[in-house]
Amino acid sequence: MNWLTNYVKPKLQAVLNRKDTPDNLWHKCKNCGQMIFHKDFVANQYVCGHCDHHDRMPPEDRFASIFDRSTYKQLEMPKVQEDPLKFRDTKKYPDRLKDARAKTGDNDAVKAAVGKVQGNDTVVLVQNFFFMGGSMGMAVGEGIISAAKHAIKIGAPLVICTASGGARMQEGILSLMQMPRTTVALQLLKEAGLPYVVVLTDPTSGGVSASYAMLGDVHIAEPGAMIAFSGPRVIEQTIREKLPEGFQRSEYLREHGMVDMVVHRHHMNEELGKVLGFLMGGKWSSRSTQAAE
Repeated sequence: MNWLTNYVKPKLQAVLNRKDTPDNLWHKCKNCGQMIFHKDFVANQYVCGHCDHHDRMPPEDRFASIFDRSTYKQLEMPKVQEDPLKFRDTKKYPDRLKDARAKTGDNDAVKAAVGKVQGNDTVVLVQNFFFMGGSMGMAVGEGIISAAKHAIKIGAPLVICTASGGARMQEGILSLMQMPRTTVALQLLKEAGLPYVVVLTDPTSGGVSASYAMLGDVHIAEPGAMIAFSGPRVIEQTIREKLPEGFQRSEYLREHGMVDMVVHRHHMNEELGKVLGFLMGGKWSSRSTQAAE
């Protein structure tokens, strides 16, 4: 060991390996491959300015795009028991949760907020695909139930923006139990005479598409979103046939009656306001006023 090894070599490596630009300065579109300034990409609501591809979106940016003037108040999500099955695959489940929380800054794959949509109170719940693929576990189920109860309490509609690969395998049957539990919560919302609208984003699949994602009064999808129960590869291998072009995408499902509307992200606030206003039958403003009082 000498001064060349201890001093000169580290200094040279620091100069040669120095990065003049941050890692996230550019975003490469997954559809057309164009390079976009990350700042411009975020400002355009995660939509490619070249091919109009709708990329996945974090919950806070989703809230900002839906609520009037990007103003909203987040609701506290219920806490649930972690790792009830002591599950382990290649990693322990608590370690996976820890990694996902460090990556996203969120406690789990769901967030809810209340704010104005076209001037009227609305509860919006968003699934975060960046947190373990938006998988549906007990935290997601409790979050939906809590959001539905809050909507009933203030007399407001509920909007859920789905983004999930399905049930969370690390919670086994406890994850699948969230399908009937959320269904009951949405039924209570219906009995209260309040609308439930689903915004289907890419991807929505598995147990999520088999439960609350397809129970809305109206189903709105973003352009090009994959909406399915099983993936296309699994279906092709099962039926041994080539699937139609665009199968399981928003536009295909709209043409075949599974989706009511395909709405561009830039127009979501306006179109949601129209749909919810129609479903509330003119009672939206009066209900919101009474709840505030």
